[in-house]
Amino acid sequence: MTTVPNKHRALIIGGSLGGLFAGNLLRRIGWDVDIFERSPHDLDSRGGGIVLQPDVVEVVRQAGIDLDAVALGVESRYRTVLRPDGSIQSKHMAPQTQTSWSLIYTTLRVTFGDAHYHQGRTLARVEQDRQAGTVTAHFKDGATEVGNLLIGADGGNSTVRQLCWAEARPRYAGYLAWRGLIPEDAMLPSAREMLHGDFGFANNTGSHILGYLVPGEHNDLRPGHRLYNWVWYRVADERTLEQIMIDREGRPRGYAIPEGGLADRWIEHLHREAAVLLPLPFREVVEATSQPFAQAIRDLASDHMVSGRVIILGDAASIPRPHTAASTSKAASNALSLASALKAFPDDLATALAYWEKPQIALGKALLRQGTEAGNYLLFHGAAERR
Repeated sequence: MTTVPNKHRALIIGGSLGGLFAGNLLRRIGWDVDIFERSPHDLDSRGGGIVLQPDVVEVVRQAGIDLDAVALGVESRYRTVLRPDGSIQSKHMAPQTQTSWSLIYTTLRVTFGDAHYHQGRTLARVEQDRQAGTVTAHFKDGATEVGNLLIGADGGNSTVRQLCWAEARPRYAGYLAWRGLIPEDAMLPSAREMLHGDFGFANNTGSHILGYLVPGEHNDLRPGHRLYNWVWYRVADERTLEQIMIDREGRPRGYAIPEGGLADRWIEHLHREAAVLLPLPFREVVEATSQPFAQAIRDLASDHMVSGRVIILGDAASIPRPHTAASTSKAASNALSLASALKAFPDDLATALAYWEKPQIALGKALLRQGTEAGNYLLFHGAAERR
């Protein structure tokens, strides 16, 4: 069993963005930090798009990365909304930056380094010794690690959350997101004219699609080397969702199908629906996508985020709907606030965590309300009114 060092030691379960946010920030305030990721390989999302929010930029800054030397995304100029017939419903100047999961992950992964980032480590159970002020992580390979704080940053299907709060489970929201990426130079004339360089939207009954440019392969930001990222929300009952989530090899995938895993029948289904529901520019980008993928939209806002010396953050604690553009920024906010609380109360972990927990729970619940209202309007109530 690992001996607890004299300094504070954090064990972070989950090596994706939430874990890297917390890991880099806690290290900067003097904690010893080890990250344990269950995948034996480097994580990869090929650049699934995210809107770059201020809290994410602030984590990058506080992690010691020179923002003047690092480009974090692709700027869009206008927000353009298309009607189903392809005509412009609205267009207004709204500059913002879009980035990719891959770029942020790679930037923070390199900064954290390899020495304390452990792959292929799956958590089995957690044991706390309140008298000693320690928490022990037991892994499925038989190894144990002891720390002063264990952070569950292991995503929407969090093992840490299941161990501490088994009743807190994500719920399906009644619709899914089809997603895809294509090289920007593969955009056909109509799509390029109406969508390239802008943040585009289109609505229809039970249908809401959006798209924007993101960094390309290997986080390439050069014009002509970027990707166009699109997300298409469609209503689907649970039985249909269950069928969609069976991959091309016949394996159930639960709530997400990765790129390359979608069965051919659903790619054909996607193209048929695009012909009926989407304006031509968006139809072109959907049809040009060789490997679309899918994720179910789920809701979660935990009532608790602290249990002794175990905490959860990011999607392990709450899952905002994508309409809020807040999933990544919420994880960043959780981590920023945690580092601030631990720095403010360096010798009183219980007080630091109590100070941290309440506003983080409130943030998760506020985002749940915001995302539910937006999703219900876009997918169930408001689309017909805008036609």
